[in-house]
Amino acid sequence: MSNLGLHGDIAPPIRNGEMVFEAPWQNRLFGIAEALCQQGYFDRNTFRVYLIRAIARWEAENPGQPDHDYAYFDCFQVALAELLHDTAIIEASALEDRMLELKARPYDHDHGHGHDH
Repeated sequence: MSNLGLHGDIAPPIRNGEMVFEAPWQNRLFGIAEALCQQGYFDRNTFRVYLIRAIARWEAENPGQPDHDYAYFDCFQVALAELLHDTAIIEASALEDRMLELKARPYDHDHGHGHDH
């Protein structure tokens, strides 16, 4: 999986060279963003601008927090929702509803069936 070309201060959390997802919804959100970018709905540079803005807003609203002590994927979600809304790809409320659904799913919810991986 790519990292949407996000490097430096706006890179996703990485440990041992791999992106770190603390919850399944974060991985799904990242996959949605990557797929939309690959399909040409928006470009990486545009997404970077939105993410930088979302992180800057979080930092302004939470003064005194250590650098990078923000919920990265919460900022990522805000950035994606705003980008999709501003470009009229999807209504922000529809995206928010879908993200709430994904966040509510328990871990491994879709692997209760009998097949081998």
